[in-house]
Amino acid sequence: MLHVINHPLIQHKLTFIRDINTSPKEFRELVDEVATLMAYEITRDTPLEEVEVQTPVAKARGRVIAGKKVALVPILRAGLGMTGGILKLIPTARVGHIGVYRDPQTLQPVEYYGKLPEDIAERDAIVIDPMLATGGSAAAAIDIVKKKGAKSVKLMCLIAAPEGVTYVSTRHPDVDIYTAAVDERLNDHGYIVPGLGDAGDRLFGTK
Repeated sequence: MLHVINHPLIQHKLTFIRDINTSPKEFRELVDEVATLMAYEITRDTPLEEVEVQTPVAKARGRVIAGKKVALVPILRAGLGMTGGILKLIPTARVGHIGVYRDPQTLQPVEYYGKLPEDIAERDAIVIDPMLATGGSAAAAIDIVKKKGAKSVKLMCLIAAPEGVTYVSTRHPDVDIYTAAVDERLNDHGYIVPGLGDAGDRLFGTK
């Protein structure tokens, strides 16, 4: 299922993330902020259980998070730009890393690194990548996470192309996709239009 998060604060910040005149410092800060805001939505269905606490006045019934814990799995390197923002909201999450790059000639994903929490099968996994373009890298990362035993997987990105949404949904129909925008299309080089350019380069000031 596709979830497009249209919160005004997210859409406001996303506009400046897209802007070519936004500096790497500002870009990193905005991506971090949007990731935190998106994390509120992606955790909306987290189960709760009732507990009793003692306030300074009397005993009170409250609710705390129950059940599985979270594993964040950013796709290197651009996914790292969103991870810190999510950790602000879920500081107890474990963080794995998957290195997948898109071959510039074939546009096919190539895996070069992978390290995941040992107990990922017992956690809700959130695969993170700012751009869902062709969907090849995201689908490959989800394959890796599932092979390690994860049964609950979500995909989180800033911007998606319709082609990428279709590809991931076809390969992994059980994975919910969360994004702040679905753009028009991919160009001949596999970049999202209008998109925001190369997220990794803009995060880290490289070309």
